[in-house]
Amino acid sequence: MRRPTRQAKESSTSRRFCPALLVMSVTLSPCANVIAFVGWRHNGSMAKDVSRCGARFPSLRQPFDRWQPANRHRQPVEVASSRRRGKPCGNHGFTRVVASSALVSCLIGPASALASPSSTVDLSVSYHLSRILFLRLLAVVYIAAFSVARLQNRGLIGDRGITPARFVLDSAEKRGSIKSHRRKEWIEQRDQYSSSRTEHPFYRIIKRGKTKFSDSPLVTFFRDQFCYRTDGMNRPLPTLLWFAKDRANLNPWLDSLANSGLFLSMLILTTGSANVLIIFGLWIIQRSLMSVGGVWYGYGWEPQLAELTFHAMFLVPFFSLDPFHGWNRVDGPYPVPKLVIWAVRWYLFKIMLGAGLIKIKSSDPKWKPGNMSAMYYFYETQPVPNPFSRYFHLMPKTWHKIEVWCNHFVELIAPVMLLSPFRKWRVAGGLIQIIFQLILISSGNLSFLNWLTIVPSILCIDDKFFLTHLPPLFQVIAFGTATTQSFLHFISSKTATARSSSLTRGIMSISFVLLMSELNIPVVRNLLARRQVMNGSFDKLRLVSTYGAFGTVAETREELVIESASDVAGPWKEYEFKVKPGDVSRRPSWISPYHHRLDWQMWISSQVGSIERSPWLYSFLLKLLNQEKDAIDLIQKDPWQPSPSDCNIVRPKFIRIEKYRYKFYQKRHDSSSGNRKLKYWTRERLGTYFPRQGVMTAAMLNEMIEKYR
Repeated sequence: MRRPTRQAKESSTSRRFCPALLVMSVTLSPCANVIAFVGWRHNGSMAKDVSRCGARFPSLRQPFDRWQPANRHRQPVEVASSRRRGKPCGNHGFTRVVASSALVSCLIGPASALASPSSTVDLSVSYHLSRILFLRLLAVVYIAAFSVARLQNRGLIGDRGITPARFVLDSAEKRGSIKSHRRKEWIEQRDQYSSSRTEHPFYRIIKRGKTKFSDSPLVTFFRDQFCYRTDGMNRPLPTLLWFAKDRANLNPWLDSLANSGLFLSMLILTTGSANVLIIFGLWIIQRSLMSVGGVWYGYGWEPQLAELTFHAMFLVPFFSLDPFHGWNRVDGPYPVPKLVIWAVRWYLFKIMLGAGLIKIKSSDPKWKPGNMSAMYYFYETQPVPNPFSRYFHLMPKTWHKIEVWCNHFVELIAPVMLLSPFRKWRVAGGLIQIIFQLILISSGNLSFLNWLTIVPSILCIDDKFFLTHLPPLFQVIAFGTATTQSFLHFISSKTATARSSSLTRGIMSISFVLLMSELNIPVVRNLLARRQVMNGSFDKLRLVSTYGAFGTVAETREELVIESASDVAGPWKEYEFKVKPGDVSRRPSWISPYHHRLDWQMWISSQVGSIERSPWLYSFLLKLLNQEKDAIDLIQKDPWQPSPSDCNIVRPKFIRIEKYRYKFYQKRHDSSSGNRKLKYWTRERLGTYFPRQGVMTAAMLNEMIEKYR
């Protein structure tokens, strides 16, 4: 069969489609509902170019037949004449895809990879379209994360927040000052000892050079300002807030960090590409908030997001924003680094395996054969249920046992497929993880944890699978960029050849993999240990962590309900939170991937025991009594907020925390109510959580806050 010919580029006066870029539509996220359209510079669309692959890739042709222009086989005269003269036809910059031996080339050496002959394009080893989707989904997660930071950080870690960030910075600076003073004393003792000791002149010269370097002003400044300023676990705090001159006014800094992160995320989402500088910007902003976030940024998905972003930094071009960087009329694009792709797969492997092993090793019998009832309780006792959680909970117990077995398969057996050398196994493993996470998203509000786990699964699937199995509309939404059409033109050419990685990229990829191998050794030991650490890091910079979730599942749901009154005798008014169960007739919300940190932390406080293990509650109760705006904005409403027509303003003076047991309501309507009011929960009072006797006032809370500060 004769190979289809290419069309020439049309003149500037020819008809064009709308030259807009694509934005991923995220219907489940209230903070990421953005859409744009893809337009190409030719008569036709992306499907028109893929259809030209019919001779070589017959399976690609059928989904796009309905998009074909009627005159697709016409060849312009100027193109035919240029072929006869041996000139390249058209002015398109047709791209080239990655060679099938990128991993071997990097291992043998970048120089030998550059010297190797070109090979024919194989879509099963091309990950350019996969990287576009990977970056866009990562941007969606960051949009959710920075939206949470923009709307909630003032009340949580702001100047008048529950746990202000300035306290973290002041404590770290105090530790740094002590360490700097100790180093100065050590330097004085070292100089006295060196002057009285006789050494070989050669060693003296080497030691003098090392001493001058370590004592230089630049190194000393970096050591004092960043390395010595640590948290309570002696880990450095990499945060841009160190540059704030006035720590009593950090709110503008917190807002600027969140806004900058949202801008960079939207840039990646719209273009489908990124470079090292953009990814580093996202990483340093995320780490800046993690460093001062305290309990509000202590969840497992925060370091998980930072670690994946660190991987992505080695997956993108250094400066270019072209998703097919490097293509021209002769050579194809530089391949997506295969070693980094394998590192991302390992990252997903350890997440899923860690989540499965921590369930098997836990003391909770509900995860183990003979019981297998964990999922029967999970939907009711999870941190933030959604509208469908009750329906999942009401399924038969036999179904819940099957769910536990499926969970063990996905988390303990299926991860092995992610590291398989066989393409079909890797693709199947990636699809299993994506489907599993989508089911979890539909059954509860687990922040952006499940969305974040979907992102690395994309790199288990290659371009060939996406082009042959996804509907055309989804391909346009997922992969549409300004240069995608040229890339699809390129892969339709029989003469298309692959391109090897550059020397610099090869060195960077090998160095990155060696670094990850070294940092993951403690992670592997933890996975094999009898007592596995959940959501912990073993290096001071927290570049690599170990993960796990829901090793134990509670059988009952206990909720903390905050009440206040202007008189000890009452009446007591209850504070309603954004999504935490409170009013039994309120319908649960579906907010994933968004996240209300205060509601989640209230659930944790109800699980860990007494209030002494959640000292932030003292500050929160005080701010509710004082009716501070930043704290009130974190909850649904202030029960003491006066109406516009109310002239008698009453303020709360006493506050307490009650504990209730919540259960899903088994019937659809409350038959005891005359108006058949819809109910979702039933609750039973268990007693007073805090204080154990009496009530608390503002003066009493101030004393307790000073005690724990």
